[in-house]
Amino acid sequence: MKKILFATTALVATASVAAADVTFSGYARFGILYNGSASSTDITSRLRLQIDATAESDAGVEFGARVRMQTNEGQSGVGMNHARFFARSGGLEVGVGNIYGALEFMPGQYPVDIGLTGHGYDYVAYNFRGDAYSSGGMGTGGSNGIEVMYSQGDFSAHVSASDVNDRIAAHGAYSWNGWTFALGLQDSNAAADTELTASVGGDIGPATVGFAWADNGTAGDHWVLSGRFDVGAATNVEAYIADADYFAETSYGVDFNHDLGGGTSLRGGVTSDQNGDTFADFGVRFNF
Repeated sequence: MKKILFATTALVATASVAAADVTFSGYARFGILYNGSASSTDITSRLRLQIDATAESDAGVEFGARVRMQTNEGQSGVGMNHARFFARSGGLEVGVGNIYGALEFMPGQYPVDIGLTGHGYDYVAYNFRGDAYSSGGMGTGGSNGIEVMYSQGDFSAHVSASDVNDRIAAHGAYSWNGWTFALGLQDSNAAADTELTASVGGDIGPATVGFAWADNGTAGDHWVLSGRFDVGAATNVEAYIADADYFAETSYGVDFNHDLGGGTSLRGGVTSDQNGDTFADFGVRFNF
């Protein structure tokens, strides 16, 4: 991430502000995508620009906000999402608006990132049945989202709530000897929202492996087994297998990521999704 410092000292008329800055970051990707459900091969692309603005009080409390601007292929214009606002000090952070969400932010929910485009994310056990940061819309910013995050040493915890289905969710995570264990739960008015989820991940020899499971209410159970290992100094391979009571077929896939240096990489993957359809993509991603 490259930082653009707009103000390195107190802003003119706000002497109580110790420092303020705005940073820009994000990524772009482009390539080809084969969609087996439509039997079509097309160009795929995305540009995401993230803007973070922060200021620090004399007492050392950092206040800030984050927004994203994003456009995808086939989209007219560039959309901006609703902001997430926060205040943090030490290991404690309070966020409001377009919150991250306790289940979405839980370790082990995104054990891999298949291919160039993500391929539908069948490997996310909680299956987006909880609050999550929206890149292109209001998210919980239009429905009173609030969250509290805390970390101390190897332990972290996250509690979130919103008016979306009257959700209240929490997770706790602990890292020990190279392994991370996490447990999340949620209360919601929606019968198919996630009720309980757990994950574990760590290294076995040259491979990083993970297992995640979720009880997604009346939708049923969802489990994911994943792995990632290096092939040489600049290339890694990821794979997963996932199944759920609401899947028509077991989902599985494999990909590769080759680092070109300078934040650029070649990526590609092949998956068979929950409906038995094949997806494949290949292209370039560069971070900035």
